[in-house]
Amino acid sequence: MNALLRNKLRAFLTMLGIIIGVASVIAMLGIGQGSKLSIQQQIAGMGLNLVTVVPGSQQRGGVQFGASTMQSLKETDVNAILSDCPAVLAATPEVRGNGQAVFGALNWPTSLYGENESYLQIRERSVESGRMFTFAELSGASKVCLLGKTVAQNLFGAGADPVGQVIRFKKIPFIVIGVLGAKGLNTFGQDQDDLILAPYTTVQKRVLAITWIQSIYTSAVDSKSTAAAAAQIEETVRRQHKIKASDQNDFTIRNQTELLSTFSSVSNILTILLGAIAGISLLVGGIGIMNIMYVSVTERTREIGLRMAIGGKGFDILLQFLTESILLSITGGIIGILLGVVASKIIGSAMSWPVVVLPSSEVLSFAVCTVIGVFFGWYPARKAASLDPIDALRYE
Repeated sequence: MNALLRNKLRAFLTMLGIIIGVASVIAMLGIGQGSKLSIQQQIAGMGLNLVTVVPGSQQRGGVQFGASTMQSLKETDVNAILSDCPAVLAATPEVRGNGQAVFGALNWPTSLYGENESYLQIRERSVESGRMFTFAELSGASKVCLLGKTVAQNLFGAGADPVGQVIRFKKIPFIVIGVLGAKGLNTFGQDQDDLILAPYTTVQKRVLAITWIQSIYTSAVDSKSTAAAAAQIEETVRRQHKIKASDQNDFTIRNQTELLSTFSSVSNILTILLGAIAGISLLVGGIGIMNIMYVSVTERTREIGLRMAIGGKGFDILLQFLTESILLSITGGIIGILLGVVASKIIGSAMSWPVVVLPSSEVLSFAVCTVIGVFFGWYPARKAASLDPIDALRYE
């Protein structure tokens, strides 16, 4: 300690590389972990037990039909899924169209989604004011709707309650019976509140004039049953469509678990990349420690010779210089951890970016500092321990 305190500025500058390296690693890992958690929360908000069935491309007679041209999904498929798939809790058909919503002199371009009464449960949404449409309104293709917050604010103004008012979508009047609770942006930056919700039968018959459905959204009993639900749905829909064992599906099944896994993998790679880039500064800091320890050995050659002359062994000299190296590294690591945590909080507040500093990253940084202290301090300490006492005492 006395040897280090005699050269305070040099000791601090030596530690500076470790301090900056550790702080950078913790901040970068915190940013990466925060982004991963944010993605997981957003996908979870869409429903981790969500399983989607969409029309898939199909080849007939050498001609490939795209998903947009397929009319393979029917209402009977939804009924079959509900009756034959025990891992499925609820299901809703979906049809949608884009257009202008009009109220008085105001209009707003948005999307009209046709669903059934299970939509709120499946997509984990709520009604802020008013009510959801009933089974009777669904069966009768009633012209009723619920507005997303974005549509409600642009047509009626902030704070207004549009329940009971009549809007028009593609010249068709709809009675507003409710307003959906705010959901915000999804993982892809899409506004989840910019929509109008209506019975799918109404959208099918009165707006789009179609008999098929564009997709099916289902909810598994729980997140652990998602894979089982997907398998049961595939078997059921193949049976409904009379698809032979040798033929490919005319539909595609997607689930949120796969999406979450994909995004998590990408986020993990980015986190490792950020950590590796920041880790380069730790390597530079370690080289700085080795350099200073070499200088220290050279400066204190006579001291080393004197210690060995009065009975000090090579191991004692080795331990002394190795301890100095480890002290520099660990002290720099502790300061770097504190600085990294503070920097992470500042970054999170200033940029409104989720930053999560895990205890494991702090422990890892501290362990790396110890290893760096031993690794880069060993060779200079070994050199000091191998000096000949007579030559060391004669050193000028």
